[in-house]
Amino acid sequence: MGKQAKHVKAFAYLRTSSAANIGEDKDSGRRQLQAIEGFARRTGIELAGTYHDEAVKGSDPIDTRPGFADMLEALEANGTKTIIVETANRFARDLMVQEVGFAMLKARGFDLIAADSPTSFLDDTPTARLIRQVLGAISEFEKAMLVAKLKGARDRKRRSGAKVEGRKSIGEQRPETVGLARTLARARPKGGKRSLREISVALAEAGHTTRTGTPYAPTAIKLMLARSTPQGSFAGPPE
Repeated sequence: MGKQAKHVKAFAYLRTSSAANIGEDKDSGRRQLQAIEGFARRTGIELAGTYHDEAVKGSDPIDTRPGFADMLEALEANGTKTIIVETANRFARDLMVQEVGFAMLKARGFDLIAADSPTSFLDDTPTARLIRQVLGAISEFEKAMLVAKLKGARDRKRRSGAKVEGRKSIGEQRPETVGLARTLARARPKGGKRSLREISVALAEAGHTTRTGTPYAPTAIKLMLARSTPQGSFAGPPE
């Protein structure tokens, strides 16, 4: 038995430059939808809805279009991953707007298809290549700026003495355990200090164990006691 073809749902996106049904856009919306519906039938795609931006120029940025914004919300909500337009120009006449919009959709996991030429958004023309390279360079620049800002913020925190990264110490996670360990280390049963192992046993008897329920290792006890002093110079009792 042959493998069943994957069922694909899509939204139709229409754009007309004029709000009135006059001029070059007369009957444009109807024509766009007919072209999209014909393509969907030929390719076995189910249209799950239609979104229309009226009085929107082909050079207007994608993120300023109310109909397109509503469609994006619907895409996120119902799991549809495909958008069909009549032509690439109906998506955007300006090539830069086309490339920026296509890159945004691709980054969010959406497919954009032109009914008249399904590969038009993938064409590798010199101009399209240049724009993609520029967009890539801008993206890398923005990432580098963000990294620099975060590093600057961490450096300022370090200079103020605040801890900004790394795993939290036992003292930060369980101050009561460290406090008891210090008390046990200072106590002098029978005139002598407890060893690290003895402190570990006493902590376990008091209910202070690792996350897995085992007693703390002597090295962990030593770190607790060393980090409890301002200079970290506490040598600790013998193991």
